[in-house]
Amino acid sequence: MRKKVTKAIFPVAGLGTRFLPATKSVPKEIMTLVDRPLIQYAIDEARAAGIKEFIFVTSRGKGALEDYFDHAPTLEQELRKKGKDDLLEVLKDTNMDSGAIAYIRQHKALGLGHAVWCARRLIGNEPFAVILPDDVIAADTPCLQQMVEAYSETGGNVVAAMEVPPERASSYGVLDIKEDRGQLVEAKGMVEKPAPGEAPSNLAVIGRYILTTKVLRSLNQMKSGAGGEIQLTDAIANEIGGEDGVYGYRFRGQRFDCGSKSGFLQATVAFGLARDELRDDLLGYIRDVVQMDKAAE
Repeated sequence: MRKKVTKAIFPVAGLGTRFLPATKSVPKEIMTLVDRPLIQYAIDEARAAGIKEFIFVTSRGKGALEDYFDHAPTLEQELRKKGKDDLLEVLKDTNMDSGAIAYIRQHKALGLGHAVWCARRLIGNEPFAVILPDDVIAADTPCLQQMVEAYSETGGNVVAAMEVPPERASSYGVLDIKEDRGQLVEAKGMVEKPAPGEAPSNLAVIGRYILTTKVLRSLNQMKSGAGGEIQLTDAIANEIGGEDGVYGYRFRGQRFDCGSKSGFLQATVAFGLARDELRDDLLGYIRDVVQMDKAAE
């Protein structure tokens, strides 16, 4: 019987330099998208997919991230005293049970593959998910939940994939497709950040993975790849043609690159418009701005 995916790795050791000076004192992962930090969106998605154990690969200066998931007795007591039960309910989603969450330090910035490798002892011999909080996905069915369902069919390594303009393919890991089954594609190769014009397709891998422990064994033997880092893509590519295989999954939803300022702003607008209590005011403001721009022309 195929093992369920109950563990997820969250690589959060990055310095977030593209968001300086904010990230001088605030970890990028707890920067807020509307009224929830990026990491909360990732945690909620993982929970919806059946994840029970949450493994954070961190670095120095991430104490505020760890504190975010802790209980806040003084705050909870004040809210209870003031009868603000709705806010107490909101806080429940931010609390993690004792033992459900673990923190591993990545002492050297050696890439995503190295970050995943750092968590190997907590994974053991089980399939696991990797979630990059920078990639926020708006979907009716959470992206990782969709992928878990696909994994139950294939049993192999599954990576989230989306079509990108060919001129942008060099910014991603790109799948070389062996068989296209629509939602699911079987890969015959993967290229990390191919040179312009040399991408095997425009089907790019984004920050959601379900992987077998064979990928961890590959990472044990990895040398640095593109950019001088240990690339997770290279370790996954080693499993192509093997017993488990590698599949790309075209998820249903919209992905926002919140690792960039423009992507973060786009996500803020999209998630704000999706909130009933914010939509009218925000939409009215956007219309006013557009009208002023047109008038200025």
